[in-house]
Amino acid sequence: MAKKKGGNTVAEVSALVEPIVNGLGLSLWDVRYVKEGAVWYLRIFIDKEEGVTIEDCENVTRAVDEPLDKLDPIEGSYTLEVSSPGIERELIRDEHFDKFLGAPIMYKLHRPDENGEKEFRGTLLSHDKDSVAVMLESGTEVSVNKKDTVYIKLDDFNI
Repeated sequence: MAKKKGGNTVAEVSALVEPIVNGLGLSLWDVRYVKEGAVWYLRIFIDKEEGVTIEDCENVTRAVDEPLDKLDPIEGSYTLEVSSPGIERELIRDEHFDKFLGAPIMYKLHRPDENGEKEFRGTLLSHDKDSVAVMLESGTEVSVNKKDTVYIKLDDFNI
């Protein structure tokens, strides 16, 4: 990952774009800087209660383009993408987990559990810094360490 001045690219971009996104009546869901093949992508995920439109994505792209050029947090070329987090949005920040307490979720473990299973569905009961409590579809309550998961997402099939 090419970074300038040893800073954290995602943190720098988040701090820059969050007030801009909020000023457009949207919320910043997440920022990711990832390499896929030979191409680096700066992905900005935005949200709003009534759903994100293409116009929202275009407006954010236009609004952040010049400030990103001035901040210049990324050495080299990258592709900027602005989008909605989608229906099966990944829960990442504390406020995501807070907002969706009681909602149906799915999660995938890095390694299979003692029964050889990696993917689970259930209801988000609670969370803290390190873990989430989930009532599985089977009726079993489990505590899952966040670092043991590939993802924790909303389960759009059960919303």
